[in-house]
Amino acid sequence: MSKPVKAAVFGTGSWGTAFGMVLADAGCDVVLWGRRPELAEAVNSTRTNPDYLPGVELPENLRATADAAEAARGADFTVLAIPSQTLRGNLAEWAGLLAPRTVLVSLMKGIELGSAMRMSEVIDDVAKVGRERIAVVTGPNLAREIAARMPAASVVACTDGDVARRLQTACHTPYFRPYTNTDVIGCELGGAVKNVIGLAVGIADGMGLGDNTKGSLITRGLAETTRLGVALGADPLTFSGLAGLGDLVATCSSPLSRNHTFGTNLGKGLTLQETIAVTKQTAEGVKSCESVLDLARRHGVDMPLTETVVSIVHEGKPPVVALKELMSRSAKPERR
Repeated sequence: MSKPVKAAVFGTGSWGTAFGMVLADAGCDVVLWGRRPELAEAVNSTRTNPDYLPGVELPENLRATADAAEAARGADFTVLAIPSQTLRGNLAEWAGLLAPRTVLVSLMKGIELGSAMRMSEVIDDVAKVGRERIAVVTGPNLAREIAARMPAASVVACTDGDVARRLQTACHTPYFRPYTNTDVIGCELGGAVKNVIGLAVGIADGMGLGDNTKGSLITRGLAETTRLGVALGADPLTFSGLAGLGDLVATCSSPLSRNHTFGTNLGKGLTLQETIAVTKQTAEGVKSCESVLDLARRHGVDMPLTETVVSIVHEGKPPVVALKELMSRSAKPERR
């Protein structure tokens, strides 16, 4: 009888914990790492994560620790589920602890500030494991719904198809259906840019605008994402799938989306600092909108919605003014 697959999940937030549940439900032995010993103890003693998923009972084959070396030891898959802008520093601390031949799995949806690197590129730059040992899980994956074991589909992406299939098996449950893809660039960009568009749709909702506005923002946001992806070498078909349209629709439609909620508060007139104060978890699009725009400009890609979000979030432009400027742009064919 073969031994169970071992997975280490670095990050005790809602998505890290929920994906740990998925892995455990699929039969893996899961160790969840968190920086705070008291939270790790609470997970082990109460079988819940009281800070991020209160009331959700965790599987018996999932435990927590505050010892990074203990979590990483012998892991077949090392899952990274921390805020994207903290990845480089944290992974530099953990790199020497990683199990030999472990596959590093990114749950993060962001672009690094300064370098404009995707998360898999940061992982490769820091851990030096090679692209064939770096995978990405992305798609319409609202953590609270998955923790409630509601049906969801996702994408497991790796340049090595065999590795993608191994991870697919390790996280396939009756309620979580992963599909494989070798287009890591497209899958990561879909996840990163949808956060920015989620902010835009949230701002529109906060302003009291209608479903026509929302449909227009989602569609043109997808066009922006695809333009950027093609410029970076992604397969344009990826953006019509779960990692593109699927994730975008979920983020722009659900009150469970942190980015949508953050944008809604901005649209209602709260300042950036006021919105941060009432938001208890990281909204990746707040920082990544700047790095996404940086990446687009480096490749000569026009992204007017992303520019508008940056102007509202980081330059203090009133949403009403930004909307007027966006709508007054010169007319052009749709497919450009």
